[in-house]
Amino acid sequence: MGSVRIGRYSGMVRAAARLAAVSASAATIAICMAVAPVELNLSVARSGPPGVRATDAVDSEAWLICTSMGSMPDAADWADLDSEVAAGLKAIAARDWRGAIAALSPAALRDPRNADIQNYLGYAHRRLREFEPAFQHYRHALLLNPRHRSAHGHLGEAYLAIGKLAPAQEHLAALESICLIPCEEYDNLKGTIAAYQHWIAR
Repeated sequence: MGSVRIGRYSGMVRAAARLAAVSASAATIAICMAVAPVELNLSVARSGPPGVRATDAVDSEAWLICTSMGSMPDAADWADLDSEVAAGLKAIAARDWRGAIAALSPAALRDPRNADIQNYLGYAHRRLREFEPAFQHYRHALLLNPRHRSAHGHLGEAYLAIGKLAPAQEHLAALESICLIPCEEYDNLKGTIAAYQHWIAR
C-alpha cells in the first residue's frame, strides 16, 4: 500500500503562549499537563533512556506543558487516511492514549518506514508517562527522517519531562538548523525550555 497521507497532521505541539488564541471552533484539541521530573519513580527511571536517574528530580512541584494537536482533518477527510491511522488520530484527539497505541501499532507494522506514525506512537506513550517506548518511537522516527521537525520537538519535550535539559537543548539546536525560516516546532520547544528553566530556577 502507498505511504500513509498524514504528514500534514504531524504538528501536534503548540507553545503555551499561543493557547489563548486557539478558537474552540478551530477543531484544535488543547491539552495542558503537569510535568514534574519527580514523577519518575525508581522503576520508571530505570526503564527510561540511558542516563535517566530518579535523582534527576529537582522538585516535587509540577510545571506545566501545554500541548495541542491542531489542524485536525474535517470529518470528510478521515476517509482519506488509512483506517487504523484515522482511528489512532481520533483517539489522540479524544485523549484516549491506549486506544491510539492500539490503532497505530498495526499501522506502523504495515508501514514500517513511516516516521509520522512513529512520532504519534511516541506522543501517545509519553502522555501515559511510558517514557521508554516513547523514546524508542521518537528515535525511530528520527532514524527514518532525521529532519522530522515534530519528532525533534516532541523528543525535546520528553527529555524535559524527565529532567534532562541538555538533550532538549540539543534538539532545539537541531530544529534551528532544520528550519531555514521560523517554524512552530522550534518556537514551541524554545518556549517550553524557557518555561522549564524558569520553573527549576524558583
